[in-house]
Amino acid sequence: MVGLFLFVWMELVYGEGSGVAVGVSPESVAQAAVLYSAYTLAMVGLFGREIWFRNGEIFSVYFGMFGSIGKLQVRGGELGARRFLSGATGWVGTIPGSVALVITSIGTTTFDGASEGVFKDGIQWLVDRCADIGLNPTASVRTSMTIFMLLSVAIVALVYLAGVRGMSTVPGAPDRPTLWRSFAHALIPIAFAYLLAHYFSLFFFQEQAQFTYLLSDPLGTGTTDLFGTAGYGVDYNAISNQLVWYVQVGALVCGHVAGLVLAHDRAITIWKDYRTAARSQYWMLAVMVAFTCFGLFLLSVSNS
Repeated sequence: MVGLFLFVWMELVYGEGSGVAVGVSPESVAQAAVLYSAYTLAMVGLFGREIWFRNGEIFSVYFGMFGSIGKLQVRGGELGARRFLSGATGWVGTIPGSVALVITSIGTTTFDGASEGVFKDGIQWLVDRCADIGLNPTASVRTSMTIFMLLSVAIVALVYLAGVRGMSTVPGAPDRPTLWRSFAHALIPIAFAYLLAHYFSLFFFQEQAQFTYLLSDPLGTGTTDLFGTAGYGVDYNAISNQLVWYVQVGALVCGHVAGLVLAHDRAITIWKDYRTAARSQYWMLAVMVAFTCFGLFLLSVSNS
């Protein structure tokens, strides 16, 4: 959770005041890469390669989280198939801090979308207040954006907590910490849906660059044309805004439906009576609807 938060913080918050036009300066990236490599090697030496990359290394755990909802898995060193979404049911229980990671994934993606939309005026207001108390412009921006990034994660956690508290009132419910852990895997498809909806257009356009002029001239020298595509550009008319919107909405709807399926599947293992299990899921339905509405609202603001 901390590793993911810091990675996104460096990209979105530290990069905002880094002094370069877009993103983080190359020097900062290099320093972060060296520090993280040293940290990873130290942890591998302390815990062992298998344990650390399965349970501790943030990128392995993060992509493993999304991989848990997929059709394929590795069993005993061999590639095998499983039921779609079934891997998520056991993922949360095996990874320390997994609930916080899922929530942070949704919260940081939410912040990325909201910082240029619904949060924009609030961030600017806080920047001005920080300047009033004597912070320099860079510190003001970074402090304000950090606060709103933490707020985004807190909002996601509170929405999920509201669902957990509601389920705890259903007769036969286990204690709240157990519910908190038991249903967190239902948020993984939502985290993936938010990620897909937010980055779909960026991915589409950047891959045009990746497989055309960047592939032929990877160092940007202007003198290399390995595959004859160095003169190509990005075609921003290749897909319409309407198609992007449909993909985004479709991703959110499918992600939340998948989340409800996982939540219902878990509910019937906790409440043996199917009527009681269905009653408990009214609360998770409310959580999913809240996330769906919030996601659609963010998309509508960013596309307006």
